[in-house]
Amino acid sequence: MNTSAVPATARYGATAIALHWVLGLAIVALFGVGWYMTGLPFSPQRLKLYNWHKWAGVAILGLSAMRLAWRLANRPPALPAEVQSAMPRWQQLAHHGVHHLLYALFFVVPLVGWAYSSAAGFPIVFLGLIPLPDFVPASPALAETLKPWHAWTAYALAGLVALHVAAALKHHFVDRDGLIGRMLPARP
Repeated sequence: MNTSAVPATARYGATAIALHWVLGLAIVALFGVGWYMTGLPFSPQRLKLYNWHKWAGVAILGLSAMRLAWRLANRPPALPAEVQSAMPRWQQLAHHGVHHLLYALFFVVPLVGWAYSSAAGFPIVFLGLIPLPDFVPASPALAETLKPWHAWTAYALAGLVALHVAAALKHHFVDRDGLIGRMLPARP
């Protein structure tokens, strides 16, 4: 379905669409870099990627706060009645549950990463210019506890993103209900 066929009242606004895609692409990129960098031997390249990963995590945290603030101030459009009536109850619950978990993990993953970095004694200097306060005091024991939690929550976020994408593609290619058009830029 063409995005111009989606009624304007059923579409997300330009700001919500921009925040959705920028945050989504940033999360996918950051997950890829995080996965790649953990397999590298200790080197200047690895240290550079870890710093970039931290900066991007802070940026994602800021984008997540902007997205949440926008979402709270601007109610999202309701699912079109014909789409909602065609969805079994479990899909409606999954739709809402996945969105709530995504929003929670947008904050949990970078905050746990920040706490891990602080506990490990590696401060975050955003873009190499702005030192951020330690989120927790330095503690090797706490760092060892937080390290796997950062990975686990990142994998959980990646899994939910994959589920979200799969559901969007199912609506587009199987159901052909135009739902994906609500989050695509409108064509003139």
